[in-house]
Amino acid sequence: MYYNANSIIYYNGDYIHPKTASGDIYSQTLHYGNGVFEGIRAYKTKTGTRIFKATEHYKRLQYGTEVMHIPCPYTIDELTDITYKLLELNGLEDAYIRPIITTGANMGLGSSQESNLIIQCWEWGKLMGDQLLKVRTSSFQRPNPKSCFVDAKVTGHYINSILARNEASASGHDEAILLDMNNNVAECSGANVFIEKDGKLYTPPKGHIMPGITRTTIIELCNEVGIPVEERHFSLDEMKQADNAFFTGTAAEVVGLKSIDDYNFPKPWESTLGFKLMHLYKQEVLGERTTNLSKAV
Repeated sequence: MYYNANSIIYYNGDYIHPKTASGDIYSQTLHYGNGVFEGIRAYKTKTGTRIFKATEHYKRLQYGTEVMHIPCPYTIDELTDITYKLLELNGLEDAYIRPIITTGANMGLGSSQESNLIIQCWEWGKLMGDQLLKVRTSSFQRPNPKSCFVDAKVTGHYINSILARNEASASGHDEAILLDMNNNVAECSGANVFIEKDGKLYTPPKGHIMPGITRTTIIELCNEVGIPVEERHFSLDEMKQADNAFFTGTAAEVVGLKSIDDYNFPKPWESTLGFKLMHLYKQEVLGERTTNLSKAV
């Protein structure tokens, strides 16, 4: 589903077919999970193909390489230009984009001083679909921020997400909520979480979460159109008293929740702030947004 006979990827300066790419079997990324990646979307707009917040995404990619001591000899402008060209070569106007920087051979535990840049793109709908999600509390905890850089998209970190997601699927749920080391709600396996209570939104603060770019966009939209939003810690019990809840992420965009464990969110999705923000977000990525909230639904 990710490529076909005509697909092209970027690989260390060349535009090639995915099957012709080769990797080092002694790479630290393969053996130890020391690589960094991004998830980005491009949208077909009235003025042409638009990569949404390319600068913010590539800044975060560079941040990941810095904290993991992985060489990244590309500027943000270079990365953005490469990505637009890649979309053109693949004939894609609406696409998901996956840049990844892998490391060279090194069986030691100091960071390799060699790296590879790979950028792929393909057509991909909303990761979690459009239906309301049935979620469960995971038995796995979000990594302690003193154990790693939880705000960097490091490949090895996502073992935690895979474990939580597999556990949720095995119990008949669509997704999982992970708590932090203090038993506060952190995020789901691959997206940030917002809850609505009495006409106000709450989302966990930075520190124990991946501070998503979609999350930031939603907060910015709230501030612009006058939706009260607060970044603060809240417990699982508080979440189970919320009127409604939703997830945000580049791959997922904005998606509502039906339930968590045995608690069904009582407010109909179509009447929630999350539903309104889902439409505002779509207008934002397409460059068609109005600040009039009533016109966004």
